[in-house]
Order: sequence, then structure tokens, then C-alpha cells
Amino acid sequence: MSTPPSSAPINAANDVTPEPTPVQWADIVQQLGAEIAGPLSAALEQIQNLATTGQIDRRGLRLLRRSVDDARTAGMLGQQLSRLASGRLRLNRERQHLTQMLRSVLAQRSRETQARGVQVRQSLKPVEIWADGALLFGLLNALMDWALANTHSSVDLRLDLTPWPVKARLSCRFAHRSLELLGEDADPHAPTPGLDSLAWRLLEQTAITLGVLPLREQEAGITLLTLEFNQLAPDEAPPPDSTSARLEAEAERMGGNSRPLAGCQLLIVSAHREMRAEAQAAVRHMGMLVDVVGSVAEAEQFCREGLPHAMLFDAAQMSEPLLQLIAGVMRDAPDFAFVEMFDGEHRTQLSTATGDGVARISRRHLPDALPSLLMFELAKRV
Repeated sequence: MSTPPSSAPINAANDVTPEPTPVQWADIVQQLGAEIAGPLSAALEQIQNLATTGQIDRRGLRLLRRSVDDARTAGMLGQQLSRLASGRLRLNRERQHLTQMLRSVLAQRSRETQARGVQVRQSLKPVEIWADGALLFGLLNALMDWALANTHSSVDLRLDLTPWPVKARLSCRFAHRSLELLGEDADPHAPTPGLDSLAWRLLEQTAITLGVLPLREQEAGITLLTLEFNQLAPDEAPPPDSTSARLEAEAERMGGNSRPLAGCQLLIVSAHREMRAEAQAAVRHMGMLVDVVGSVAEAEQFCREGLPHAMLFDAAQMSEPLLQLIAGVMRDAPDFAFVEMFDGEHRTQLSTATGDGVARISRRHLPDALPSLLMFELAKRV
């Protein structure tokens, strides 16, 4: 029996290519510049208005913060795209439980989805594939970033297997127009710039790098994205190159990959400026996006708007509100990375060696031990 021909939908947003062309990367760079310049121009206008009038109302302050956040997000996406374009990324393909990883991502993003008022409906069959864990985790987060930014309804996720040839298929469906505008008179060809944003570019290029087929369809205000994973994990044996791939990945981690956590977000919580600066300096070479706050209340507000990937907090901040914050985050994201930083002597401890699941480190060990500690803690999530 011959294999039935596969055909992409007529209105798919993209075709599968082994890698983006220089022209495509030029378009991405141009789009990156636009998505950074636009919000920064709006922020500059607010700042000029503040300098002229000497005052700013709540609405103006909210717009200023949103503009800065948008520019910062675009910069973070550009950082992740540049890592994909560097050509130095080596994939460590190992057995991954796609369903469990997706549920972990959804649990971590639950605060964000609740804050946005978005319901995520799931129909997930157990599926295991061969894939690079870190890149797969990034793909699932990029999918949620893109869907949550564009949906006007719920987000429907479905993971199943095709009958033949057998593939894992993850579909994401949502309304990209307001439900009130989905009537018969709606223009099906109306522009949808949000769907083609940098968030989409990152999602698309991450999928292509993983060898995943991304097919996007749009019809009557509804978007359907399907990701097809061809490399299912058989029960009988691992792929023959898994050992060599693991060794290559370890070599990359120790040598060639000079920014191993590029795109990951670290929140530093300390009232002491010097301690915050020392922690930032310790991870500067890792390519992480670092935010700093001076109090537990600010950290709580930050996490309410969207969880970072890890939190490094000053032991002097330990209090009942911080314990409540840690407990709440761990309920939503059990594998979240917490690191407690001591100003005095303290031996470095991994979270697996502590009773509360919080890693610990001394301030004087930040330069030599913090990067490795974060590598271990963040690796638990994939």
C-alpha cells in the first residue's frame, strides 16, 4: 500500500523549510526593529509629556509601563531568535514525555491565563517523542505566548496520534477576532498583524529547528495551528545516536554554547543594591533576561503578571509573605526554581538536597557556583 500524499492546507501560513533563508532572517531583523522602535517611541512621548507638564496620571503611567514592557519583550524574543540563527545550537535528542511537559507548562502559566481571563481547554493523550528537551520546552512556551497574546476566546489544545503514518499531532485553536465580529459580514481577509508578530516568528523557527511541521490555518476569525512531531519514541529501544548526542550536548554546554540559558528569565529579590549587582554579574555571560525588585511585595506583583523561570532571593527577605509566595508558585509550577542567597557563610545546596525544595547559596560563591546551580535547577523542568 503506498503512502498517501500529504498536502498542506491551501491557507496555511507557511511551508516547511529546512532552515530560514538570509532574506527571511533579514525580514525578521526588520520586524524586530519595528517592534522595539514602536513601543519605545510611545514611551518617549509619555516621558516628554511628563517633562513638559511635570505630572503623569495613572493612565499615562500604565501606558508608559506597557510600552517599556512591549519593547523589552521584543528584545527578549530577538535574543532567542538570534540563538536559533547562530548555527551553534546542538540538539540533544532524548526521550521526552510531551504530554507531561505540556501540562507542566500550562501549570506554570496558570496565573497568567487566569489574570487574562482565558480558559485553556485540554484534550491530551499520552505521547512520548525523541526531542531536545530545552528546545521542546521553549517551543511549548512560545506556543502559549503567541496564543494568549492573540486569543479573544478560550484556547483549545489537543494532542493525539494520527492513524497512519503514525505521528504526534498537537493542535491549538482559538478565535483571533472578538466573538462579536465573527458574524456573516466579517471580512475573512481583514489584516491580523498580531498573528504574524515576533512571537509567531519565534514559534515557527523553534519548530523548524526541532524538525516539527507547523501548519497554520485561518478561517472566519478562527486560527488553528497544528504541530506534527514525526520522531515518536518506540518502546523497544532508544535511537542509536542518543549517547553521542548527549556527549555533544554536554560539550556544547561546557564550551561552544557561551549563552546556555539565553531567553530564560531570572528575578532577583533583594533590598541591597550591591547584592543585586553581584548576582547580575554572576549570570551576565549566560544570556539570561534579569529583572530586579527590592521587596517581596514587588516580587509578588511581578509574578502575578507572569512567572519568570527562576527566582533568586535574599535570605534577609524571608518572611511569611515570601513563604506564601513560594507556596503559591510551587502549587502552580512544582518544578519552579527558587534559590535563597545568604550574605554570610552557607554551603551551596541543590533543591534536591533540601527539605523545602529551595536551593541555597552563599553570596561569596555567586561568581563560581551560581551559573552551574541555575543550570541544574532549570534543567529539572524539561
